[in-house]
Amino acid sequence: MNPGSEQVNEARELLRRFLRPTRLVAAERLASDSGTQIYLKLETELPTRSFKPRGALYALMKNLQQRSIKGVCAASTGNHGAAVAYAARLANLPATIFLPQAPNPIKRARIVALGATVEEVEWKPESLGNAAASYAAEHNYYFLNDASDELVPVGTATIAAEILDELPAPDVMIVPMGDTALIRGLAAEAKRRRPAVRIVGVQSTQAPSYVRSWQENRVVTTETCDTIADGLATCVPLEPNVRAIRELVDEVVLVSEDELLTAIRTLLFDEHLIAEPAGAAATAAYLQNPTAYAGKSVVLLVTGSNIAQDVLRRAAAS
Repeated sequence: MNPGSEQVNEARELLRRFLRPTRLVAAERLASDSGTQIYLKLETELPTRSFKPRGALYALMKNLQQRSIKGVCAASTGNHGAAVAYAARLANLPATIFLPQAPNPIKRARIVALGATVEEVEWKPESLGNAAASYAAEHNYYFLNDASDELVPVGTATIAAEILDELPAPDVMIVPMGDTALIRGLAAEAKRRRPAVRIVGVQSTQAPSYVRSWQENRVVTTETCDTIADGLATCVPLEPNVRAIRELVDEVVLVSEDELLTAIRTLLFDEHLIAEPAGAAATAAYLQNPTAYAGKSVVLLVTGSNIAQDVLRRAAAS
């Protein structure tokens, strides 16, 4: 179910207690060759350096209004785990985060610094989620599942609300797609307020499950999703999420690993911004075919900056 206007307004009020709106900035260097108006929505300015606290905070705080919670757990490649750890710390609750073995060290360290317990699990499709669900059942914890919790997209919808407050008539919004909570919430609010806006979803060529599902109008799983963009590493789409993106998303794009590295380097040297691979995916999609957006007003989401040092070095040197 798509977030409604009352829910989004309520989420904005709740999140104002914890988060400041992120900036929407013009990217003049990116736009200089195409005549396009490019804007970057800097979700890297949130406390855990990604957009994820919006959904995690809203979901946890709304649940706490309705019931008592003993603790919270999550399955994550990193950013959602850090957001849940941050929300749990604000709520004075214990948190356990399930990560794949050998996770992004920056993201793991952030989760630990926020006071959560980390459990590393051998990565296979659905293994993290199954481990977190079992733990939640055993310990009577709230499993804050980024992919299926209906409250998380309400939190991410606040991104679109902030954009449209400043830029009422964008032509295009380009959005990374991992588990799709981001694009489902953002697109629902954007389409409600500006039906003509075009929503473009982006995944890595190494992790294309939701793009293929969108294209074929059915759930398409992949055996692996080995990409430097760990925030986009989904293998097993959920059928309700596929239905939602089919309804809300106008176009889908795949970007290569090299294109992600180029986008990181471009944001770093041209805009003086640090972005992780998933956080640079929207920029990579734009750079893949900038003439397609000539003369338009385009918003690129920069969704996270928790980049591993070796990946940043590769991008800067490439």
